Amino acid sequence: MERYYDVIIVGSGVAGCFTALHLPSDTKILMITKGDIDESDSFLAQGGICVLKDDSDYDSFFEDTLRAGHYENRKASVDMMIRSSRSVIEELMEDGVEFATKDGELIYTREGAHSTNRILYHEDVTGKEITSKLVAKVQKLPNVTLRTHTQMIDILCRDNICDGVVVRDEETGDLIPVFAGNVMWACGGIGGIYENSTNFPILTGDALAISILHHITLEHINYVQIHPTVLYSKKHERRFLISESVRGEGALLRDKDGNRFVNELLPRDLLSKAIYEQMEKDGTEHVWLDLTAITKVDVKERFPNIVKHCLEEGYDVTKDWIPVVPAQHYFMGGVFVDQHSHTSMRHLYAAGEVSCNGVHGANRLASNSLLESLVFAKTAALYMTEHPDDEEYQGTVRIPGSSLQGFSLFGDMDAGPAEDAEGPERSAGTAHIYDEKGYLTAAQAPTVDELSAIYELTPDEYRDADLYAQKNKARIWNEIHNEERRQKEIKNKRYN
Repeated sequence: MERYYDVIIVGSGVAGCFTALHLPSDTKILMITKGDIDESDSFLAQGGICVLKDDSDYDSFFEDTLRAGHYENRKASVDMMIRSSRSVIEELMEDGVEFATKDGELIYTREGAHSTNRILYHEDVTGKEITSKLVAKVQKLPNVTLRTHTQMIDILCRDNICDGVVVRDEETGDLIPVFAGNVMWACGGIGGIYENSTNFPILTGDALAISILHHITLEHINYVQIHPTVLYSKKHERRFLISESVRGEGALLRDKDGNRFVNELLPRDLLSKAIYEQMEKDGTEHVWLDLTAITKVDVKERFPNIVKHCLEEGYDVTKDWIPVVPAQHYFMGGVFVDQHSHTSMRHLYAAGEVSCNGVHGANRLASNSLLESLVFAKTAALYMTEHPDDEEYQGTVRIPGSSLQGFSLFGDMDAGPAEDAEGPERSAGTAHIYDEKGYLTAAQAPTVDELSAIYELTPDEYRDADLYAQKNKARIWNEIHNEERRQKEIKNKRYN
């Protein structure tokens, strides 16, 4: 790793990759990921990706998204996602992503809470198909440095401006500060803080904990989606998701006596609630999912990965019902962002599951997640490019009056730091990096301890990795409980 990059992207899922792919080719990018390159939930998405089939589908797509989200969605964000969907799909196909077709035409399937078929898919591994193709393309970019097993510990920030990140190298344990013109958080959800989750365990909401420490605005942090159907197991490991598409194709849910007890295509939160109630009524730890009820498609051909995994667990879905139970699946809340994916801190962006742009409201409509991540990551990259010094930032930022130095964000890095004007009026084309002590040009790179005199850092907390993780988890849970309490108080006041 070098000391300075134009853009640092934290995360290697579809949001991180699409950001990198839509920045100018001369942008110096560092992409870091906490685990292996394929340990993002983008790889795990089974069902598919929504798309606006034609103009006549707009109203129902919009209404389906709002109804699933209990009408707590930001309408402008939903509109932007839907209207951008077709161009995003076309771009993915140009990148080599393959979706199911018949006679040369795309096949559209349906999932819970959708009023019509509008979901494209690749077998039952759509996320893997999309993400692997995007990752492969990013890996070929000469302007991107990709580091795995590198964890973001904190951000370098002051005066509500982000100047970079502090990372931990897993192999050496070293804490390394890295400066940047812009930082993009694309680091996923919070499944790793739950005992039962479909997420990778490394997704522990690090950006949320950092936001809490630095007073970066969060929104709806208590909006956590439970997926109704994961394969029941007594093992303590990531839960295997049984795609909503299975029920969309006709699979039925049955109680302990084999009776169907619910409409399988209810929104996820309502269906999860019905399953919990049935489990309590039956005194069981799961209900049954009957894939033998599917008659319109060949189950083995349509869902090969699910069939294979269930066989490994001892269930032949062509003959047997399989035990399923709800589990934590998706995070609708997160770091508040506007339609440019800009957070409340200058030069800090967020896209994907870590962010809250209002698309999902209180409950995500099935197969909107991949689309939402791609649309808003692309928007962020284009905004960064068009506004290199972030001059149209949504908030008010105090600019120190001392003489400042900075690098041109998308310019010549070899030229070194450029002198800036005194006071709040800054010369055109310079970035926001403040180099008062020569941190960007000094022969010896600064340590985290040295930087803590200027930035809001707590180095002692970072050094014990286990303690750091425990504190972050506690911060997130505490904030979730606080938000639940605040919302309950607001509802009580309205009721009274």
